[in-house]
Amino acid sequence: MPNSIRTTSNTQTTTNHTPATFKAGDSVLCPSVGSGTYQLFNDKEYDCLGFTANGKTYHYRNDGKVSRNDAAPSLFHDTKANRQAIATLYNGSQTSQRKVIDTTEADDKEAVLISAFDLSGIVCDIEGAATVISDIGKLLALIHYEKIDTNTAISMARLTHDTTVTWDDLLQRQASAIKETLAMTRYGREGSQ
Repeated sequence: MPNSIRTTSNTQTTTNHTPATFKAGDSVLCPSVGSGTYQLFNDKEYDCLGFTANGKTYHYRNDGKVSRNDAAPSLFHDTKANRQAIATLYNGSQTSQRKVIDTTEADDKEAVLISAFDLSGIVCDIEGAATVISDIGKLLALIHYEKIDTNTAISMARLTHDTTVTWDDLLQRQASAIKETLAMTRYGREGSQ
């Protein structure tokens, strides 16, 4: 994670003293504009970097400053440490900052923030599908070992078909939503080439 403070599990802190540099595609924080995360792009018309928020395009140099005479940059790389530092600076405490559980590795180049609610929904869908698959396996075993009569097997097959169609639809919608998010990452861009 470039140009941020990273705290490891043994509470050692490392600070990078080299000035931050930015490029098109970087996710950045700009507290003077808002509390969101913004994606930089090359603005060829003005020969600088920019991002659009609230219907307005903001322009910056690759050092994160609006002009070279600025005392400090206005942009910060979107990292956990930078988000916390900005929250502390602008809100007076970190208590108003949302809790972020970072499971990324130090060499991860991209991360996707997902709410605990959305993650819980994904887990519930996976567990539900796993239960249905297990039940279908048990039903097929009963049919194979002739433990149920033909009429019951036909009825169970009909119910199983309806259940698998429903779960297939649910899981396809969930996968589609996840793919939309991944399309914004390098994984989505690599798959489209």
